[in-house]
Amino acid sequence: MSAFATAPAHQNPLQGMAIMASAMIVLPVMDAIAKYMATFEAMSPGQVTFYRFFFQLVCTLPLLFAAFGWGALSAKRPWMNLLRGALHGAASLLFFAAVKYMPLADVFAIYFVEPFILTALSALFLSDKVGWRRWLAIVVGFGGAMIVIQPSFEVFGLKALLPVACAFLFALYLFMNRAVGEADSPLTMQTMAGIGGTIFMTGALWIGASAGATDFVPSLPASWLGLVLLLILGAVSGYAHMLVVRAFRLAPLSLLAPFQYFEIISATILGYALFGDFPNFSKWIGILIIVGSGLFILWRERVQSRLVTST
Repeated sequence: MSAFATAPAHQNPLQGMAIMASAMIVLPVMDAIAKYMATFEAMSPGQVTFYRFFFQLVCTLPLLFAAFGWGALSAKRPWMNLLRGALHGAASLLFFAAVKYMPLADVFAIYFVEPFILTALSALFLSDKVGWRRWLAIVVGFGGAMIVIQPSFEVFGLKALLPVACAFLFALYLFMNRAVGEADSPLTMQTMAGIGGTIFMTGALWIGASAGATDFVPSLPASWLGLVLLLILGAVSGYAHMLVVRAFRLAPLSLLAPFQYFEIISATILGYALFGDFPNFSKWIGILIIVGSGLFILWRERVQSRLVTST
């Protein structure tokens, strides 16, 4: 995420927080559409994921070319950015597969172990200083995830671990953002990642379909409504992530990161309204533990950054 964290001289934190909150409330619409397509249109998660990246490019490339021309694709580190896109594609595939089988709120709750994984990766490979308090918060956060996973595992089996695998891949994607740094602009990085995701999903669909995997069956939308929903899926994916980029230009990461948890609220509302899913009491306990641990890690990072700045 640090690639998006460079802000111009004139910041507007309140506007940045408002934009971030709006993006986080809207983003679960993507996952609700993915679940709808799997549930009511019998479309495989692999095909939905392909359309997610393909229609994102369809919706955003004309604007990018109008604003920047072909220079929008002139990445200084093209292969690194394409690899980021492949990781994003794989993470999205696992997430869409998870929402096919599990309630939206459960998937989001388990997925939010991602900040814990990213913190651990940064400590292990980037030599970021992570004290015992944050390591303890990571352990507690994973404990909260286990509270959500345990009843889901009894019902869905190994599929309940799909959000954990998704969180790991997305943490690697964010980790690569830090590795790439500021060699390329956020807009170029996002465009190249979209191309990388489309290429990855084309290959994944072909391999999965050849192997006879039901979650990779290629298909066209079964109705006009399905086509419209897939276009909305691509548009939300492209433009909501642009809002995130915009938010990071207006406010620092420490202010914006907690707004990620708005996704759980939005996902719970959509899951209940569209599919009749609602977390039980024990799952809410797990969700609260995950959110509390994540917010504590963010708070400790903010404290540490202040100490470093003051010394």
